[in-house]
Amino acid sequence: MADKASKVGSNVAGAWYVDTNCINCNLCCTTAPENFVTNDDEGFAYVAKQPANADELAQCEEAARGVR
Repeated sequence: MADKASKVGSNVAGAWYVDTNCINCNLCCTTAPENFVTNDDEGFAYVAKQPANADELAQCEEAARGVR
């Protein structure tokens, strides 16, 4: 489970975020490319855009389920 206290600083404000436990597997970026971006220099993904519609929300939820 993601830790609110460990959010990466690049996330935009909102309900969705990536924390410092990200291993940069690229799953979220390929599953929800409108919402997640990878910072390859620092080795993590982050939320660049909060879901704005049902399709984006479904993609973000799918990405979250894929991370175990």
